[in-house]
Amino acid sequence: MIQSRMRLGDFDVRIWSGGAGPPLVYLHGFEHHPGAAPYLQRLSGDHQILAPEHPGFGASTGFDRLTDLQDLILYYRALVEGWGRGPVDLVGHCLGGMFAAELAVLAPQLVRRLVLVDPYGLWLDDAPLPDPFLLVPAALAAVKWRDPACAARETSAFDPALGDTAAEFRTINLTAASKFMWPIPDRGLARRLPYLTAPTLVIHGDADGLTPPAYEAAWAAALPHARTAVIADAGHLPMVEAEGAFIDLVEDFLNEAPWPRVPE
Repeated sequence: MIQSRMRLGDFDVRIWSGGAGPPLVYLHGFEHHPGAAPYLQRLSGDHQILAPEHPGFGASTGFDRLTDLQDLILYYRALVEGWGRGPVDLVGHCLGGMFAAELAVLAPQLVRRLVLVDPYGLWLDDAPLPDPFLLVPAALAAVKWRDPACAARETSAFDPALGDTAAEFRTINLTAASKFMWPIPDRGLARRLPYLTAPTLVIHGDADGLTPPAYEAAWAAALPHARTAVIADAGHLPMVEAEGAFIDLVEDFLNEAPWPRVPE
């Protein structure tokens, strides 16, 4: 995986890319970009990967150009169009899952297949999500991981050469994430999901406390044409805690025979 930069209008973003094969775009979660994570390295064995860092996160600029979620999704539409490899397979984790679903609704012509991993975007009044911005590190780890010891395997795009401390880097990312997640991570996606036509796989870790099991059921209800899969012994980052099972699910879904899109 190679780290580079891509300029798109007023946006100047970091991107990790590599591999060869069918194009796959990966959108990361609310805490940080995973950098050249092992699971992205493995996916790059059979796919050409483009994994951008969201504007306003880490070293990516352009956050001041975003008034709302629609601005961000339009930016991602332009980025995928500019890559010139569409339609792409689109994988979104956590907050990136919300972004990926919105992009698949807005620009169905650009998305061949969609994978959502422990995604945000829905809200259940009878099962409110924990607020990750208020949780102290130990409490966040307890709801994020099945085994908090796995946190040592998580990778990050933090680069001290950029001049920030790790604490500053985290503050930058959480500040950007709060635009789309605070006070709750719901920007009306449920109203738009009926327009999602791409073949979709929703993956959940069975021990995820950030988007708990009730949300796996909510996604299944909101997308009756989609497939859902639960990975055992994994929390909010099944690609870290159960990398092999995660890769198998994603590859099987992306490589299976053509699956008709839902009629619009």
